Amino acid sequence: MGNDSAATVLVVDDETEVADVYALKLERDYDVRVAYGGQEALEKADDDVDVVLLDRRMPDLSGDEVLAELRDRGDDCRVIMITAVDPDFDIIEMPFDDYLCKPVESDDLVGAVEQQLAADTYDDRLTQYYEVTSKLALLEAEKTPQELEANEDVAALRERADRLEAEMAESLSDFEDFELAFREIDRQPGR
Repeated sequence: MGNDSAATVLVVDDETEVADVYALKLERDYDVRVAYGGQEALEKADDDVDVVLLDRRMPDLSGDEVLAELRDRGDDCRVIMITAVDPDFDIIEMPFDDYLCKPVESDDLVGAVEQQLAADTYDDRLTQYYEVTSKLALLEAEKTPQELEANEDVAALRERADRLEAEMAESLSDFEDFELAFREIDRQPGR
């Protein structure tokens, strides 16, 4: 992330209207690039990109494939999945930083980008904590308590969240406002 300039956000969605609306919401505060498909996203994602807003369902390359490629090539940008795909247990292993379900309100979109930029400057444990708790919140909203209890990966995710929270107990007291803002962003499917 550049110190003297605005952060760069790459908006990726195959629906041009959706991508353009997100770009309009963000261009006041950030340098915004737009890609209308997965292949174009990979071409436009470079070291200057700080945050990628990534749709999961795209015809040429899915958001999941774009995310995997970004991570495989070592891109350290923050990735927020923004999609109509309701989360399932597959999100546990996906290396995204946040996941928003469409439709996304303007305040939630801007808030999620701001949080990722802020988290990028904080301790890696805090970043991991938000990633883990985001996944837990999504699964808890989508799955029954019985499904959650029966899944070993969810139990491991909860243990990881507890461990990270314990490791950061002192640090988290400094981030109460940040955590409150994180929880206020609507990540729930089916709105």
